[in-house]
Amino acid sequence: MLKGSIVISGAVTVLIYKGRSDKYRLRPLPAKKSFWREREKRERAKQSKRLLALEVGRELGATCLGKAEESHLLEVMWTVPENKGITRRTAMEEEQLKLVSEGCNPKALHQKEVKRENKDIFGEVSKTHNAIQTLDKTISNLEMELAAARATQESVRSGSPLSGDSKTTDSSRKRRYLMVVGINTAFSSRKRRDSVRATWMPQGEKRKRLEEEKGIIIRFVIGHGATSGGILDRAVEAEDRKHGDLLRLDHVEGYLELSAKTKIYFATAVATWDADFYVKVDDDVHVNIATLGETLVRHRKKQRLYIGCMKSGPVLAQKGVRYHEPEYWKFGEPGNKYFRHATGQLYAISKDLATYISINQHVLHRYANEDVSLGAWFIGLDVQHIDDRRLCCGTPPDCEWKAQAGNICVASFDWSCSGICRSAERIKEVHRRCGEVRTLCGVLLSKRKRQLGALPTSGRFFSFGIKAGVLAFFFFQFLY
Repeated sequence: MLKGSIVISGAVTVLIYKGRSDKYRLRPLPAKKSFWREREKRERAKQSKRLLALEVGRELGATCLGKAEESHLLEVMWTVPENKGITRRTAMEEEQLKLVSEGCNPKALHQKEVKRENKDIFGEVSKTHNAIQTLDKTISNLEMELAAARATQESVRSGSPLSGDSKTTDSSRKRRYLMVVGINTAFSSRKRRDSVRATWMPQGEKRKRLEEEKGIIIRFVIGHGATSGGILDRAVEAEDRKHGDLLRLDHVEGYLELSAKTKIYFATAVATWDADFYVKVDDDVHVNIATLGETLVRHRKKQRLYIGCMKSGPVLAQKGVRYHEPEYWKFGEPGNKYFRHATGQLYAISKDLATYISINQHVLHRYANEDVSLGAWFIGLDVQHIDDRRLCCGTPPDCEWKAQAGNICVASFDWSCSGICRSAERIKEVHRRCGEVRTLCGVLLSKRKRQLGALPTSGRFFSFGIKAGVLAFFFFQFLY
């Protein structure tokens, strides 16, 4: 029996069988030639289909799997079927064919690539964004420091009246101060200045020691008259020669010019003294300097600080009223309120914010009210607002009660007068009842009353006198 090949009507057909050679047995050939012709046609058609499948397999294999998968695909396609005519594949082959079909799907392949690329892009964008933010902050800080140094150098070279004396500027820039306190005053406020000098502002050698030992600078801040060298300027110059506690600004005095004066004050103070904080206070407000210094020291390591009693008052559109806002329409509909800002009686800002004002003073917009202007300059910055109600206590008995409770006020004034009413006459009484020395002694006395109940009367006063004396000694060491 012939097993390898069959000769059919002159044509040779070679059949290659895998497996056992005796599996397929030949049957007797039909005698009709038409049968063999039809069979030959069918075989040629099958062979054409197989060649077509081979070409398609090559293209798919070259595109999706490479040469290794191509050879495997050809092997699978040319496998001889079993008896029942059903092709069975192993689990590995099924998985590989599944991968082939999925991998050759253009949509699936594109989606996978897009997802992978998106993840990579998002990660790189996030890292780049963080790096840019850090770089921007560093560049901004360097620009501010460079601009401040240039402004100081130019002011010294040009001899502008930023600090009054270039020698003072050179010596003051050698050290770092805790704070610069600028007391806003006017030509007509001589009595107020004298009342402040007689109460909470040290004079003479005490003020110099406060500057050298504690790093606290205190100055009255005033500009010039409309007529340069007039009687008002001469009076202020004589006062400065006597006390030496005035900071003259290159600014024409006027009530409606407080916003401009505030900008010039911070620019001048930054150029004159290198301090951690710059404070502005009105000349009709009582201040406890030691308590103010203690408050600011707690925030010394922070940046971009805006400290004060934060408030939000109505925007007054009616003409003729106090605190009228000509640009009321910028704040929305009538009846709206201002954004949060520190009340103008006393507030403090850190050095970086004062430097920012100094650099950008020519482009910072001024509103009618000085405290609103300052808040507007910071509204778009990354500034930390600190609301400390001890900076806006009322006059006695309010500040006195708080002091007895152990919460000594930094500043005291009357809200109804936006300062101490008739401050030239009343500030001494406020200082006597709410000043730091008396309030500290009062707090100590209230705490010791219950502890000294078992002692005789003489022993009580003796014990209290010793502790009060020690406390007063250390207080004056800090203040003076």
